[in-house]
Amino acid sequence: MNDLDRRVIALALPALGTLAAEPLYRLVDTAVVGRLGTDQLGGLAIAVAILSLVIASSNFITYGTTQRVAHRLGAQHDTEAANVGVQAVWLGAMVGIAAVPVLILGAEPMASALGASNEVLDFAVEYLRIAALSVPFVVVSLAAQGVQRGASDFRTPLIILVCSNIVNVVVELILVFGFDLGIAGAAWSTVVAQVGAGIAFLVVIQGRLKPASQRRPNWPEMLPLLTAGRHLLLRVGSILAVFTGATAIAARIDDATLAAHQIVVTMFLFLALTLDALAVPAQTLVAEELGRVERGVDGADALVLARRVVRLSVIFATGLAVVIAAASPLLARAFSTDGDVISRATSGLLILAVLLLPGAVAFAYDGILIGAADYRFIGRASFAYLLAVAPIAAVVIVTPSLGIVGIWLGLLVWMTLRAIVNHRRTATVLCGKHHAWSDALSAS
Repeated sequence: MNDLDRRVIALALPALGTLAAEPLYRLVDTAVVGRLGTDQLGGLAIAVAILSLVIASSNFITYGTTQRVAHRLGAQHDTEAANVGVQAVWLGAMVGIAAVPVLILGAEPMASALGASNEVLDFAVEYLRIAALSVPFVVVSLAAQGVQRGASDFRTPLIILVCSNIVNVVVELILVFGFDLGIAGAAWSTVVAQVGAGIAFLVVIQGRLKPASQRRPNWPEMLPLLTAGRHLLLRVGSILAVFTGATAIAARIDDATLAAHQIVVTMFLFLALTLDALAVPAQTLVAEELGRVERGVDGADALVLARRVVRLSVIFATGLAVVIAAASPLLARAFSTDGDVISRATSGLLILAVLLLPGAVAFAYDGILIGAADYRFIGRASFAYLLAVAPIAAVVIVTPSLGIVGIWLGLLVWMTLRAIVNHRRTATVLCGKHHAWSDALSAS
Protein backbone atom coordinates (compact mmCIF):
# COMPACT_ATOMS: atom_id res chain seq x y z
CA MET A 1 0.00 0.00 0.00
CA ASN A 2 1.52 3.34 -1.08
CA ASP A 3 0.97 6.87 0.25
CA LEU A 4 -1.79 7.56 -2.26
CA ASP A 5 -3.72 4.49 -1.10
CA ARG A 6 -3.35 5.61 2.51
CA ARG A 7 -4.65 9.07 1.70
CA VAL A 8 -7.70 7.68 -0.12
CA ILE A 9 -8.46 5.27 2.71
CA ALA A 10 -7.98 7.99 5.34
CA LEU A 11 -10.74 9.98 3.64
CA ALA A 12 -12.84 6.93 2.78
CA LEU A 13 -13.23 5.67 6.35
CA PRO A 14 -15.21 8.67 7.65
CA ALA A 15 -16.95 8.96 4.26
CA LEU A 16 -18.15 5.39 4.77
CA GLY A 17 -20.18 6.32 7.82
CA THR A 18 -21.45 9.52 6.24
CA LEU A 19 -22.70 7.83 3.08
CA ALA A 20 -24.31 4.98 5.01
CA ALA A 21 -26.39 7.38 7.11
CA GLU A 22 -29.43 7.70 4.84
CA PRO A 23 -29.63 3.95 4.08
CA LEU A 24 -29.21 3.27 7.80
CA TYR A 25 -32.36 5.29 8.50
CA ARG A 26 -34.19 3.07 6.00
CA LEU A 27 -32.43 -0.09 7.18
CA VAL A 28 -33.66 0.50 10.74
CA ASP A 29 -37.14 1.36 9.44
CA THR A 30 -37.20 -1.82 7.35
CA ALA A 31 -36.10 -4.02 10.25
CA VAL A 32 -38.65 -2.48 12.64
CA VAL A 33 -41.56 -2.19 10.19
CA GLY A 34 -40.89 -5.71 8.91
CA ARG A 35 -41.90 -6.95 12.37
CA LEU A 36 -45.25 -5.18 12.05
CA GLY A 37 -46.38 -7.13 8.99
CA THR A 38 -45.99 -7.70 5.24
CA ASP A 39 -48.46 -4.94 4.29
CA GLN A 40 -46.57 -2.42 6.41
CA LEU A 41 -43.27 -3.47 4.85
CA GLY A 42 -44.77 -3.17 1.37
CA GLY A 43 -46.06 0.31 2.23
CA LEU A 44 -42.62 1.31 3.43
CA ALA A 45 -41.11 0.04 0.15
CA ILE A 46 -43.37 2.31 -1.88
CA ALA A 47 -42.85 5.35 0.38
CA VAL A 48 -39.07 4.92 0.42
CA ALA A 49 -39.00 4.62 -3.38
CA ILE A 50 -40.75 8.01 -3.66
CA LEU A 51 -38.58 9.67 -1.01
CA SER A 52 -35.49 8.30 -2.72
CA LEU A 53 -36.55 10.05 -5.92
CA VAL A 54 -36.53 13.38 -4.11
CA ILE A 55 -33.45 12.92 -1.93
CA ALA A 56 -31.27 11.24 -4.54
CA SER A 57 -32.35 13.84 -7.12
CA SER A 58 -31.04 16.48 -4.73
CA ASN A 59 -27.61 14.83 -4.58
CA PHE A 60 -26.55 17.00 -7.49
CA ILE A 61 -26.12 19.77 -4.92
CA THR A 62 -23.65 17.65 -2.95
CA TYR A 63 -21.68 16.50 -5.99
CA GLY A 64 -21.56 19.89 -7.69
CA THR A 65 -20.60 21.64 -4.45
CA THR A 66 -17.87 19.12 -3.65
CA GLN A 67 -16.24 19.46 -7.06
CA ARG A 68 -16.44 23.27 -7.20
CA VAL A 69 -15.24 23.85 -3.61
CA ALA A 70 -12.35 21.37 -3.94
CA HIS A 71 -11.28 22.79 -7.31
CA ARG A 72 -11.25 26.36 -5.95
CA LEU A 73 -9.39 25.38 -2.82
CA GLY A 74 -6.84 23.53 -4.97
CA ALA A 75 -6.40 26.75 -6.96
CA GLN A 76 -6.21 28.71 -3.65
CA HIS A 77 -9.39 30.70 -4.32
CA ASP A 78 -10.81 30.57 -0.76
CA THR A 79 -13.40 33.34 -1.15
CA GLU A 80 -14.83 31.74 -4.30
CA ALA A 81 -15.00 28.39 -2.51
CA ALA A 82 -16.96 29.95 0.38
CA ASN A 83 -19.33 31.68 -2.06
CA VAL A 84 -20.05 28.31 -3.66
CA GLY A 85 -20.95 26.92 -0.22
CA VAL A 86 -23.32 29.77 0.64
CA GLN A 87 -25.23 29.46 -2.61
CA ALA A 88 -25.38 25.68 -2.28
CA VAL A 89 -27.10 26.00 1.12
CA TRP A 90 -29.61 28.51 -0.25
CA LEU A 91 -30.32 26.25 -3.22
CA GLY A 92 -30.77 23.24 -0.93
CA ALA A 93 -33.27 25.10 1.25
CA MET A 94 -35.30 26.18 -1.79
CA VAL A 95 -35.40 22.70 -3.30
CA GLY A 96 -36.31 21.03 0.01
CA ILE A 97 -39.11 23.47 0.90
CA ALA A 98 -40.64 23.16 -2.57
CA ALA A 99 -40.73 19.36 -2.25
CA VAL A 100 -42.80 19.23 0.95
CA PRO A 101 -46.26 20.17 -0.42
CA VAL A 102 -45.67 18.01 -3.50
CA LEU A 103 -44.99 14.95 -1.34
CA ILE A 104 -47.86 15.58 1.09
CA LEU A 105 -50.53 16.38 -1.50
CA GLY A 106 -49.29 13.86 -4.04
CA ALA A 107 -48.63 10.98 -1.65
CA GLU A 108 -51.67 8.91 -2.60
CA PRO A 109 -51.53 9.29 -6.40
CA MET A 110 -47.76 8.72 -6.45
CA ALA A 111 -48.03 5.59 -4.29
CA SER A 112 -50.88 4.29 -6.45
CA ALA A 113 -48.81 4.90 -9.59
CA LEU A 114 -46.11 2.62 -8.16
CA GLY A 115 -48.62 -0.19 -7.75
CA ALA A 116 -49.69 0.20 -4.10
CA SER A 117 -53.29 -0.67 -3.24
CA ASN A 118 -55.53 -1.44 -0.26
CA GLU A 119 -53.62 -1.66 3.05
CA VAL A 120 -50.23 -1.26 1.37
CA LEU A 121 -51.40 2.05 -0.12
CA ASP A 122 -52.68 3.30 3.25
CA PHE A 123 -49.39 2.55 5.00
CA ALA A 124 -47.35 4.09 2.16
CA VAL A 125 -49.32 7.35 2.28
CA GLU A 126 -49.14 7.54 6.08
CA TYR A 127 -45.35 7.13 6.14
CA LEU A 128 -44.73 9.45 3.19
CA ARG A 129 -46.78 12.38 4.47
CA ILE A 130 -44.98 12.40 7.81
CA ALA A 131 -41.47 11.82 6.43
CA ALA A 132 -41.94 14.68 3.93
CA LEU A 133 -41.59 17.20 6.77
CA SER A 134 -37.88 16.48 7.16
CA VAL A 135 -36.97 16.80 3.46
CA PRO A 136 -35.82 20.48 3.63
CA PHE A 137 -33.40 19.58 6.43
CA VAL A 138 -32.12 16.57 4.48
CA VAL A 139 -31.41 18.63 1.35
CA VAL A 140 -29.68 21.39 3.34
CA SER A 141 -27.58 18.65 4.95
CA LEU A 142 -26.60 17.45 1.48
CA ALA A 143 -25.43 20.95 0.54
CA ALA A 144 -23.46 21.27 3.78
CA GLN A 145 -21.82 17.90 3.21
CA GLY A 146 -20.70 19.10 -0.22
CA VAL A 147 -18.94 22.03 1.45
CA GLN A 148 -17.26 19.74 4.00
CA ARG A 149 -16.21 17.17 1.42
CA GLY A 150 -14.77 19.85 -0.85
CA ALA A 151 -12.58 20.94 2.06
CA SER A 152 -11.53 17.29 2.68
CA ASP A 153 -13.40 17.26 6.01
CA PHE A 154 -15.20 13.92 6.16
CA ARG A 155 -14.96 13.51 9.93
CA THR A 156 -17.44 16.22 11.02
CA PRO A 157 -20.31 14.92 8.85
CA LEU A 158 -19.60 11.44 10.20
CA ILE A 159 -20.00 12.57 13.82
CA ILE A 160 -23.26 14.40 13.08
CA LEU A 161 -24.81 11.52 11.17
CA VAL A 162 -23.74 8.84 13.66
CA CYS A 163 -25.44 10.83 16.41
CA SER A 164 -28.51 11.28 14.19
CA ASN A 165 -28.77 7.54 13.54
CA ILE A 166 -28.48 6.74 17.24
CA VAL A 167 -31.33 9.17 17.92
CA ASN A 168 -33.36 7.53 15.16
CA VAL A 169 -32.98 4.02 16.59
CA VAL A 170 -33.85 5.04 20.14
CA VAL A 171 -36.84 7.20 19.21
CA GLU A 172 -38.16 4.64 16.71
CA LEU A 173 -38.14 1.78 19.20
CA ILE A 174 -39.93 3.97 21.75
CA LEU A 175 -42.57 5.25 19.32
CA VAL A 176 -43.24 1.98 17.48
CA PHE A 177 -43.17 -0.50 20.34
CA GLY A 178 -43.47 1.70 23.43
CA PHE A 179 -46.30 3.95 22.21
CA ASP A 180 -47.64 1.47 19.62
CA LEU A 181 -47.63 4.07 16.82
CA GLY A 182 -46.83 1.52 14.12
CA ILE A 183 -45.47 2.77 10.81
CA ALA A 184 -46.20 6.37 11.82
CA GLY A 185 -43.75 5.98 14.70
CA ALA A 186 -41.04 4.87 12.26
CA ALA A 187 -41.68 7.95 10.12
CA TRP A 188 -41.70 10.41 13.05
CA SER A 189 -38.43 9.05 14.43
CA THR A 190 -36.75 9.66 11.09
CA VAL A 191 -38.12 13.22 11.02
CA VAL A 192 -36.73 13.95 14.49
CA ALA A 193 -33.29 12.57 13.58
CA GLN A 194 -33.03 14.32 10.22
CA VAL A 195 -34.19 17.71 11.48
CA GLY A 196 -31.56 17.53 14.21
CA ALA A 197 -28.86 16.63 11.69
CA GLY A 198 -29.82 19.51 9.40
CA ILE A 199 -29.57 22.06 12.21
CA ALA A 200 -26.20 20.65 13.31
CA PHE A 201 -24.80 20.93 9.77
CA LEU A 202 -25.87 24.57 9.51
CA VAL A 203 -24.00 25.32 12.72
CA VAL A 204 -20.73 23.56 11.86
CA ILE A 205 -20.26 24.93 8.32
CA GLN A 206 -20.32 28.56 9.47
CA GLY A 207 -16.53 28.55 9.80
CA ARG A 208 -16.13 27.32 6.21
CA LEU A 209 -18.38 30.09 4.91
CA LYS A 210 -16.73 33.04 6.73
CA PRO A 211 -14.58 34.14 3.75
CA ALA A 212 -17.70 34.45 1.56
CA SER A 213 -18.27 37.82 -0.09
CA GLN A 214 -21.90 37.04 -0.93
CA ARG A 215 -24.30 35.96 1.82
CA ARG A 216 -27.65 36.38 0.12
CA PRO A 217 -29.14 34.21 -2.62
CA ASN A 218 -27.44 35.05 -5.90
CA TRP A 219 -28.82 33.42 -9.04
CA PRO A 220 -25.75 34.06 -11.23
CA GLU A 221 -23.61 32.25 -8.62
CA MET A 222 -26.15 29.44 -8.34
CA LEU A 223 -26.22 28.98 -12.11
CA PRO A 224 -23.07 26.79 -12.36
CA LEU A 225 -24.56 24.46 -9.72
CA LEU A 226 -27.83 24.38 -11.62
CA THR A 227 -26.03 23.76 -14.92
CA ALA A 228 -24.09 20.86 -13.44
CA GLY A 229 -27.28 19.84 -11.71
CA ARG A 230 -29.14 19.50 -15.00
CA HIS A 231 -26.79 16.75 -16.13
CA LEU A 232 -26.50 15.18 -12.66
CA LEU A 233 -30.29 15.19 -12.37
CA LEU A 234 -30.47 13.26 -15.64
CA ARG A 235 -27.99 10.80 -14.14
CA VAL A 236 -29.85 10.45 -10.86
CA GLY A 237 -33.24 10.43 -12.57
CA SER A 238 -32.13 7.62 -14.88
CA ILE A 239 -30.72 5.59 -11.98
CA LEU A 240 -33.83 6.11 -9.90
CA ALA A 241 -36.04 5.27 -12.85
CA VAL A 242 -34.31 1.89 -12.97
CA PHE A 243 -34.92 1.18 -9.28
CA THR A 244 -38.37 2.77 -9.13
CA GLY A 245 -39.32 0.72 -12.17
CA ALA A 246 -38.00 -2.40 -10.46
CA THR A 247 -40.12 -1.64 -7.39
CA ALA A 248 -43.20 -1.05 -9.56
CA ILE A 249 -42.63 -4.38 -11.33
CA ALA A 250 -42.26 -6.18 -7.98
CA ALA A 251 -45.50 -4.58 -6.73
CA ARG A 252 -47.34 -5.97 -9.74
CA ILE A 253 -46.11 -9.54 -9.16
CA ASP A 254 -47.31 -10.07 -5.57
CA ASP A 255 -46.96 -8.64 -2.05
CA ALA A 256 -44.30 -11.18 -1.02
CA THR A 257 -42.11 -10.25 -4.00
CA LEU A 258 -42.53 -6.56 -3.22
CA ALA A 259 -41.56 -7.08 0.42
CA ALA A 260 -38.55 -9.22 -0.57
CA HIS A 261 -37.48 -6.65 -3.15
CA GLN A 262 -37.58 -3.96 -0.45
CA ILE A 263 -35.19 -6.03 1.67
CA VAL A 264 -32.73 -6.47 -1.22
CA VAL A 265 -32.99 -2.82 -2.29
CA THR A 266 -32.34 -1.69 1.27
CA MET A 267 -29.22 -3.85 1.42
CA PHE A 268 -28.13 -2.60 -2.01
CA LEU A 269 -28.48 1.05 -0.97
CA PHE A 270 -26.48 0.38 2.17
CA LEU A 271 -23.73 -1.54 0.37
CA ALA A 272 -23.63 0.71 -2.69
CA LEU A 273 -23.09 3.82 -0.65
CA THR A 274 -20.58 1.91 1.43
CA LEU A 275 -18.60 1.26 -1.76
CA ASP A 276 -19.14 4.89 -2.73
CA ALA A 277 -17.01 5.80 0.28
CA LEU A 278 -14.02 5.33 -2.02
CA ALA A 279 -15.59 7.27 -4.88
CA VAL A 280 -16.34 10.35 -2.78
CA PRO A 281 -12.69 11.01 -1.83
CA ALA A 282 -11.91 10.57 -5.52
CA GLN A 283 -14.25 13.48 -6.31
CA THR A 284 -12.34 15.71 -3.90
CA LEU A 285 -8.82 14.53 -4.76
CA VAL A 286 -9.30 14.60 -8.54
CA ALA A 287 -10.86 18.09 -8.40
CA GLU A 288 -8.04 19.34 -6.14
CA GLU A 289 -5.40 17.86 -8.44
CA LEU A 290 -6.93 19.44 -11.53
CA GLY A 291 -7.14 22.74 -9.64
CA ARG A 292 -3.40 22.53 -8.85
CA VAL A 293 -2.58 21.74 -12.47
CA GLU A 294 -4.61 24.78 -13.51
CA ARG A 295 -2.38 27.05 -11.41
CA GLY A 296 0.82 25.32 -12.51
CA VAL A 297 1.57 23.19 -9.44
CA ASP A 298 2.69 19.59 -9.99
CA GLY A 299 0.94 16.89 -7.98
CA ALA A 300 -0.15 13.28 -8.19
CA ASP A 301 -1.28 12.16 -11.65
CA ALA A 302 -5.09 12.18 -11.66
CA LEU A 303 -5.20 9.08 -13.86
CA VAL A 304 -2.95 7.18 -11.45
CA LEU A 305 -5.22 8.27 -8.61
CA ALA A 306 -8.24 7.00 -10.53
CA ARG A 307 -6.71 3.58 -11.08
CA ARG A 308 -5.76 3.23 -7.40
CA VAL A 309 -9.29 4.12 -6.30
CA VAL A 310 -10.80 1.52 -8.64
CA ARG A 311 -8.36 -1.15 -7.43
CA LEU A 312 -9.18 -0.48 -3.78
CA SER A 313 -12.91 -0.45 -4.55
CA VAL A 314 -12.81 -3.86 -6.27
CA ILE A 315 -10.85 -5.42 -3.40
CA PHE A 316 -13.36 -4.11 -0.87
CA ALA A 317 -16.35 -5.19 -2.98
CA THR A 318 -15.02 -8.73 -3.29
CA GLY A 319 -14.96 -9.09 0.49
CA LEU A 320 -18.50 -7.70 0.80
CA ALA A 321 -19.77 -10.02 -1.95
CA VAL A 322 -18.47 -13.11 -0.17
CA VAL A 323 -20.09 -12.03 3.11
CA ILE A 324 -23.47 -11.22 1.51
CA ALA A 325 -23.60 -14.49 -0.44
CA ALA A 326 -22.76 -16.57 2.63
CA ALA A 327 -25.16 -14.72 4.94
CA SER A 328 -28.07 -14.26 2.51
CA PRO A 329 -30.48 -16.70 4.25
CA LEU A 330 -29.78 -15.14 7.66
CA LEU A 331 -30.11 -11.61 6.31
CA ALA A 332 -33.51 -12.41 4.82
CA ARG A 333 -34.75 -13.78 8.16
CA ALA A 334 -33.53 -10.66 9.95
CA PHE A 335 -36.08 -8.59 8.04
CA SER A 336 -39.12 -10.87 7.84
CA THR A 337 -40.75 -13.96 9.33
CA ASP A 338 -42.83 -14.70 6.20
CA GLY A 339 -41.51 -17.84 4.45
CA ASP A 340 -42.35 -16.60 0.93
CA VAL A 341 -40.61 -13.28 1.58
CA ILE A 342 -37.53 -15.03 2.99
CA SER A 343 -37.10 -17.39 0.02
CA ARG A 344 -37.47 -14.58 -2.53
CA ALA A 345 -35.18 -12.23 -0.62
CA THR A 346 -32.49 -14.92 -0.37
CA SER A 347 -32.45 -15.33 -4.15
CA GLY A 348 -32.25 -11.57 -4.64
CA LEU A 349 -29.40 -11.22 -2.15
CA LEU A 350 -27.33 -13.86 -3.97
CA ILE A 351 -27.61 -11.87 -7.21
CA LEU A 352 -26.83 -8.69 -5.28
CA ALA A 353 -23.54 -10.27 -4.13
CA VAL A 354 -22.48 -10.73 -7.77
CA LEU A 355 -23.67 -7.22 -8.70
CA LEU A 356 -21.32 -5.65 -6.16
CA LEU A 357 -18.25 -6.40 -8.33
CA PRO A 358 -19.19 -4.38 -11.43
CA GLY A 359 -20.84 -1.96 -9.02
CA ALA A 360 -17.51 -1.22 -7.37
CA VAL A 361 -16.01 -0.28 -10.73
CA ALA A 362 -19.01 1.82 -11.80
CA PHE A 363 -19.20 3.76 -8.53
CA ALA A 364 -15.48 4.50 -8.43
CA TYR A 365 -15.42 5.84 -11.98
CA ASP A 366 -18.59 7.87 -11.35
CA GLY A 367 -16.82 9.67 -8.53
CA ILE A 368 -13.72 10.26 -10.65
CA LEU A 369 -15.73 11.68 -13.56
CA ILE A 370 -17.66 13.96 -11.21
CA GLY A 371 -14.35 15.20 -9.80
CA ALA A 372 -13.31 15.98 -13.38
CA ALA A 373 -16.62 17.86 -13.92
CA ASP A 374 -17.57 15.55 -16.82
CA TYR A 375 -21.25 16.13 -16.03
CA ARG A 376 -22.68 16.06 -19.54
CA PHE A 377 -21.29 12.61 -20.33
CA ILE A 378 -22.41 11.22 -16.97
CA GLY A 379 -25.99 12.35 -17.55
CA ARG A 380 -26.28 11.16 -21.12
CA ALA A 381 -24.61 7.82 -20.44
CA SER A 382 -26.93 7.13 -17.50
CA PHE A 383 -29.95 7.71 -19.71
CA ALA A 384 -28.50 5.35 -22.32
CA TYR A 385 -28.09 2.62 -19.68
CA LEU A 386 -31.76 3.04 -18.75
CA LEU A 387 -32.84 2.57 -22.36
CA ALA A 388 -30.56 -0.44 -22.72
CA VAL A 389 -32.23 -2.41 -19.89
CA ALA A 390 -35.81 -1.39 -20.71
CA PRO A 391 -36.35 -4.55 -22.82
CA ILE A 392 -35.36 -6.71 -19.84
CA ALA A 393 -37.98 -4.93 -17.72
CA ALA A 394 -40.58 -5.60 -20.40
CA VAL A 395 -39.75 -9.31 -20.39
CA VAL A 396 -40.17 -9.52 -16.59
CA ILE A 397 -43.51 -7.67 -16.77
CA VAL A 398 -44.96 -10.09 -19.33
CA THR A 399 -43.36 -13.09 -17.58
CA PRO A 400 -44.11 -12.54 -13.86
CA SER A 401 -42.89 -16.06 -13.05
CA LEU A 402 -39.34 -14.68 -13.40
CA GLY A 403 -40.09 -12.80 -10.18
CA ILE A 404 -37.32 -11.24 -8.15
CA VAL A 405 -34.62 -13.23 -10.00
CA GLY A 406 -35.62 -11.62 -13.29
CA ILE A 407 -35.68 -8.16 -11.71
CA TRP A 408 -32.22 -8.42 -10.18
CA LEU A 409 -30.61 -10.10 -13.20
CA GLY A 410 -31.75 -7.06 -15.16
CA LEU A 411 -30.11 -4.81 -12.58
CA LEU A 412 -26.90 -6.86 -12.87
CA VAL A 413 -26.79 -6.25 -16.64
CA TRP A 414 -27.40 -2.52 -16.06
CA MET A 415 -24.56 -2.23 -13.55
CA THR A 416 -22.13 -4.10 -15.80
CA LEU A 417 -22.83 -1.67 -18.65
CA ARG A 418 -22.06 1.27 -16.34
CA ALA A 419 -18.75 -0.26 -15.29
CA ILE A 420 -17.53 -0.93 -18.85
CA VAL A 421 -18.46 2.46 -20.31
CA ASN A 422 -17.17 4.49 -17.33
CA HIS A 423 -13.84 2.66 -17.48
CA ARG A 424 -13.32 3.63 -21.10
CA ARG A 425 -14.38 7.24 -20.56
CA THR A 426 -12.14 8.02 -17.57
CA ALA A 427 -8.76 7.62 -19.29
CA THR A 428 -9.88 9.84 -22.18
CA VAL A 429 -11.16 12.63 -19.92
CA LEU A 430 -8.31 12.78 -17.42
CA CYS A 431 -5.55 12.58 -20.02
CA GLY A 432 -7.29 15.22 -22.11
CA LYS A 433 -7.71 17.70 -19.22
CA HIS A 434 -4.16 17.23 -17.93
CA HIS A 435 -2.52 17.71 -21.34
CA ALA A 436 -4.73 20.67 -22.26
CA TRP A 437 -3.86 22.60 -19.10
CA SER A 438 -0.18 21.60 -19.23
CA ASP A 439 0.08 22.87 -22.83
CA ALA A 440 -1.66 26.13 -21.91
CA LEU A 441 0.69 26.70 -18.98
CA SER A 442 3.76 25.93 -21.09
CA ALA A 443 2.64 28.40 -23.74
CA SER A 444 2.19 31.13 -21.13
